[in-house]
Amino acid sequence: MQPVLFEYLPILVFLVIAGGIGIAMIGGSLLAARQKPYPEKLSAYECGFEAFDDARRRFDVRFYLVAILFIIFDLEVAFLFPWAVSLGDIGPFGFWSMMAFLGVLTVGFIYEWCKGALDWE
Repeated sequence: MQPVLFEYLPILVFLVIAGGIGIAMIGGSLLAARQKPYPEKLSAYECGFEAFDDARRRFDVRFYLVAILFIIFDLEVAFLFPWAVSLGDIGPFGFWSMMAFLGVLTVGFIYEWCKGALDWE
């Protein structure tokens, strides 16, 4: 039974080191940074309006546009990594297929840019 548990020792060492680094970083930030929150710092900023306001309030469509653009370019990067790794195996057809995919995304990005979806004013 002892040799089986001994094989898990590197995992235990890894968890102890990772936990120690995490605690050290949190402790260091608590010691080094000023801990004086003010109302503006504590206010909600993710959704663009106060969280406990009227639920029937109109929501700005620009938040959705930014989210959609993020998803599009996040998927682009997710497809680029496996493509780059296997580029030697897939040949010219795979290369030009990805160029067509990137071309469609570029046209979409230029369209969004020209329509002003990236302007936040």
